[in-house]
Amino acid sequence: MIRVCFVCLGNICRSPQAEGIFRKLVQEAGREGEFHIDSAGTGGWHAGELPDPRTRATSARRGVVLSHRAQQFTASHFSQFDHVLAMDRSNLANLRALAPDPDAAQKVRLLRDHDPAGSGDVPDPYYDADHGFDTVFDLCEAACRGLLAELAATP
Repeated sequence: MIRVCFVCLGNICRSPQAEGIFRKLVQEAGREGEFHIDSAGTGGWHAGELPDPRTRATSARRGVVLSHRAQQFTASHFSQFDHVLAMDRSNLANLRALAPDPDAAQKVRLLRDHDPAGSGDVPDPYYDADHGFDTVFDLCEAACRGLLAELAATP
């Protein structure tokens, strides 16, 4: 079982969208039984909430249903996941600082490190106009496709 967690700040925009996209890609590949997929936020402000309505609407238009409830990523999560994918450099730094040991810190990478077309941050669309959610979807989808290809190639 390959255990993957996507992490952003509040777990209501980027990370649940990446989780939903990756889940759909894994299902389309017929590999659901090979993965445990989740998402979380470095902050706990939205714990228990559904994703932002704009995130849900953008995802639904693209065929991805989001039902995740926000949760905060804690140090104990490192033992539950093989891959921790941060949406941006700020969350990457926070996650690595939270890691209980160097092995746990090595699990953390930027999601876009898996995007064949580019790297960098997935911008936070929360305070952006609605079109920012489409941009985030596109970035997450490209990176999730790359991540699945990379993990599928790993013995």
